[in-house]
Amino acid sequence: MKFPSLRNVLADVATVIRRFPFEMLFAVIGTVAAIFLTELSNTATLAETWCVRALMTANLGLLISLSTTLYVESRKISGKQLLMYKIITALLAAGLIFLINPYVNKADYTRFFLLSSGFHLLVAFAAFLAPGQIQGFWQFNKTLFLRFLTSALYSAVLFAGISAALGAMNFLFNFKFEWDTFMILFICITGLFSTLFFLAGVPTDTAALDNDLSYPKGLKIFTQYVLIPLATLYVVILLAYEIKILVQWNLPKGLVSNLILGYSVFGLLSLLLVFPISHQEENKWIRTFSRSFYFLMLPLIVLLFIAVGTRIFSYGITEFRYFLILLACWQLFIALYFLFSRKQNIKLIPISLCICTLLSIYGPQSAFSVSMYSQKRIMLNILERNGLIKEDQLISSGDRKIAKKEGELAVEKIEYMINNYDLKVFQPYVKKDLELVSDSLSKLKSTNQRGSIDNYELKTKKLLWITSYLGLNKFVGYRYDWDKSTSALKTNYYITAESSGIVDVKGYDLMLNSNNYINETKGQLIDGIRIIEDGTENYPGLKLNGEKAVFDLRTLMTTTMKDQAKLKPFAGSEEDPYDADYILPPNHLTFTQKTPHYTVTVKVTDIRFLIDNKKVVEEINSSNIIYLIKINK
Repeated sequence: MKFPSLRNVLADVATVIRRFPFEMLFAVIGTVAAIFLTELSNTATLAETWCVRALMTANLGLLISLSTTLYVESRKISGKQLLMYKIITALLAAGLIFLINPYVNKADYTRFFLLSSGFHLLVAFAAFLAPGQIQGFWQFNKTLFLRFLTSALYSAVLFAGISAALGAMNFLFNFKFEWDTFMILFICITGLFSTLFFLAGVPTDTAALDNDLSYPKGLKIFTQYVLIPLATLYVVILLAYEIKILVQWNLPKGLVSNLILGYSVFGLLSLLLVFPISHQEENKWIRTFSRSFYFLMLPLIVLLFIAVGTRIFSYGITEFRYFLILLACWQLFIALYFLFSRKQNIKLIPISLCICTLLSIYGPQSAFSVSMYSQKRIMLNILERNGLIKEDQLISSGDRKIAKKEGELAVEKIEYMINNYDLKVFQPYVKKDLELVSDSLSKLKSTNQRGSIDNYELKTKKLLWITSYLGLNKFVGYRYDWDKSTSALKTNYYITAESSGIVDVKGYDLMLNSNNYINETKGQLIDGIRIIEDGTENYPGLKLNGEKAVFDLRTLMTTTMKDQAKLKPFAGSEEDPYDADYILPPNHLTFTQKTPHYTVTVKVTDIRFLIDNKKVVEEINSSNIIYLIKINK
């Protein structure tokens, strides 16, 4: 077996970089951003935000640059003109970092996904915009698909091998490679090696592919015996369900839209995979399946329109429903085209889907503009019929009584608007500058007073601000651990006791763990003492031969947590969100109570509870307790 020399490997790398300089530059930027994001996790919110934006931009920039390279190469453009195309494209792609900000606008996550999907589709046909070249188009995408699978396999093996080596070094030589080392390794392999390997396999002469008539036999077997049977099973189930709807005259269930999309994906993928051999004499069944597939799509598309339409009429348009309608329209167009067109141009599938995807991202016709208008109209109608709008301005409900159902529905719509479009969507209806309000809320400390506010909590505070402004705060409820009487967020605490794993039982006669099973009614008889657990999570206790020792954990923990200054040295790690809030010495969590014949001491090993803004423990969520029992002499 002949191994490639280092010189040849470096030469291949240099060839890829010369052909795809900006693609590799974006890959490096994305890799660096992902590494910084790993190291900055939960430490610097602003820096994390820019890392996420840089990572997203790098992904989109790589795809746009690759599409441009494929386009100019197919047009035989070279020299300075080629470089100019690439530079302009790279600069436009880099500018996306100022357009995408998911920290402020949650919808930008969806926008990024759509842009990435659209640009992936663009890569598929960028080199084949000229008429014809159907065979070359199919061969090109088959090559890219197989290259992607190969690069994923090689990357997985490389990561597993190096990870095993690092793990062995940890075990044998006491190295301290932590989780972030393995994460950075994964990022570097995925971002650099995988990208480099994939780009090395992108065909250089796309025009020559039109003469390539080769077809993998395994692909035909996979399509014929796996994908097409699955698609057939789907359509039988869906048609049976459609008949049931017609017989019973019931509205279709929401899940049916996902099944129809699944059938569409399986069917289209099957037809695309066998397209090069569909015109061969021995494969007439493929043409029959193709026509039946598109014909059977028509009643299912009608069912999809009905399923989505019923929900739109009841609850308005959301982004998800918008995309379902868009996909239904696209599927109808594709089905009618392939049923009645003689050309059967499969390039139309990615081209039309790419156009639909890009049109749905920005502009008045986009998913976000249409759904925002729809949901905002519903929200304003609710507020208006409850007297919370006067002269196109939001006003407080004051002493006006609002039905619980109406109030909760209004809060639900307000929450949706803030989560997806931020507080600024209310600006036309509020005299205060909501940009300044958002800025002031973002500068608040987190509820545990140990770091800057995160995005989730910021959106929660924005919801509380606008609902307080409208006097709807009483309808927010406890979904956000919110104190309705003070309009403040509550704080969750997790307290553990320092422990060496040894419990000092000196001076006591019995020890009982709260996790031990004791019959609730009969209890347990030990040394003549009938022990029955008597209490709740907030008031745990024991009954010893009828004598009760019950502990008010809420009051005890309130007293313990009063002096925050004394507790500060025992605060847990701020870097790990799963670490305990406080790790206290055992004596801080030890409480004793006497009965006529017994002394009962409680040692709390760990406890979770909720504290309101007055530092009062409102509720014990969970606790683990050890009881020590002494018989009084």
